[in-house]
Amino acid sequence: MLYSAFILGLISSLHCIGMCGPIAMMLPVDQQNDAKKVTQIITYHLGRLTAYATIGLIFGLLGRGFFLAGLQQKMSIFIGLAMILVVLIPEKVFSKYNFSKPVYKIISRVKSSLGNQFKKKTYKSLFTIGLLNGFLPCGMVYVALFGAIAMQSAGFGVLYMILFGLGTIPLMTVVVYVHSLIKLPFRNKIQKAIPYVAVVIGVLFILRGLGLGISYISPSNMSLFVQGTPNCH
Repeated sequence: MLYSAFILGLISSLHCIGMCGPIAMMLPVDQQNDAKKVTQIITYHLGRLTAYATIGLIFGLLGRGFFLAGLQQKMSIFIGLAMILVVLIPEKVFSKYNFSKPVYKIISRVKSSLGNQFKKKTYKSLFTIGLLNGFLPCGMVYVALFGAIAMQSAGFGVLYMILFGLGTIPLMTVVVYVHSLIKLPFRNKIQKAIPYVAVVIGVLFILRGLGLGISYISPSNMSLFVQGTPNCH
């Protein structure tokens, strides 16, 4: 299922342009030195990947807890359904419920710190901008986190989120160089495709949990659980 993380990142990058694109466009990079500019952009992306890896570790550990409790199949099905519901339920429905109110102060501080970093032009500030950027609320990151939980391992949770972040890098890098490369009509078309991709990935997680015996997609129940005696043929 790891490949789904990179694919989700690639598709999500169109969404990222709208949400995080302004941050990428405003990066305090050296416009006169191309080589230095490349290393500065890489530093920014490393900050984002570090943030994704951190939350991937946390949610991977959560998934590991479910795995040890023997709930991995049910959790995979639940996560698949959650992915599908997140993209199918209109955003205005969620807006009626203030789920994020307890963390408003934290988010406000992150944004404030982010603004302060733009005044500097050091590698440390670029890394910090990427780090803070990665921790900002984002719907597509939430979808990816469902995948990190389903990995049922801290290491694979980290890897899942890193692959997701790597998928967003190509287009986010292009934005830094050519702000107007992707026109709004094309971006809107890709934006419409994002829910379909998320639904497909959600279905894959559901199939995985059902244990239908389909190679690489839905392994049998036998291979999903640790048994007291080996089952050999």
